[in-house]
Amino acid sequence: MFFRFSSAFATPFEEVFHPQIYVDFAQNNRIIVITVVTLYLLFCFYGQKLMEGRTAFGLKLTLASWNALLCTFSFIGMLRTVPFLLGRLLTESYEDTVCRGATDSYGQGPVGCWVMLFIFSKLPELVDTIFIVLRKKSLIFLHWYHHVTVLMYCWHAYETLAGSGLYFVAMNYSVHAMMYGYFCLQALNVCPKNFPAYLITAAQIAQMFVGTGVCISCWYFKYHPKDPTSPCKNDLLNLYAGAIMYGSYLMLFLHFALEKYFTKKTSSQKKEV
Repeated sequence: MFFRFSSAFATPFEEVFHPQIYVDFAQNNRIIVITVVTLYLLFCFYGQKLMEGRTAFGLKLTLASWNALLCTFSFIGMLRTVPFLLGRLLTESYEDTVCRGATDSYGQGPVGCWVMLFIFSKLPELVDTIFIVLRKKSLIFLHWYHHVTVLMYCWHAYETLAGSGLYFVAMNYSVHAMMYGYFCLQALNVCPKNFPAYLITAAQIAQMFVGTGVCISCWYFKYHPKDPTSPCKNDLLNLYAGAIMYGSYLMLFLHFALEKYFTKKTSSQKKEV
């Protein structure tokens, strides 16, 4: 049932999708990531400098439209990848779900198509930062660090055909569908005042816990496979990078949550006393 649901209403392009041409593109064009990341970091620094003394742009409707687009994209990606992952968890061992080669397990067809779209969507997602800079909002370390490392990690995971990749894609699509929907409502000033925004942060933290756990388990299966003739299909460098990345995200998001939802609350309670 889950497998059928993940491919419901698939387009002809999705049905016949094969990742090889896109994997080859990722492998042969790492310079794109290096160039984009360099330009992005320069923009983060100099963009804020250029905006000093200038009036902030409004961009209300543009921002709302952008967030609505990313919300819709992420929601469709979630519908394609999450049911497929659940189906695999119900029919395969956990080790198989993180160690089977991507091309043989989830890399083809509708799911593979949306995995590919996810990888390359990390390039246009950098536009988020343009809105922050032009609107003169606070550009925190967590924001630009997250964008840079996710782009580099996802690109490398795709070119090395990471067997565990579907976990990260499905989780990220799910969290982003909720997050960008919330951002869209905020941009339009129609988000309910009592909306529990902390749930989004909680989902992000849960994602980091799972991501770190998946990387650690893949390390174990890499050295202790249940079938020595079928090694775990994950690149060691990618696993190291993933564990460091998710571990750092976990600490940063926990710090962010403590500052935003607990420190301020405690301070306001003290003032009332």
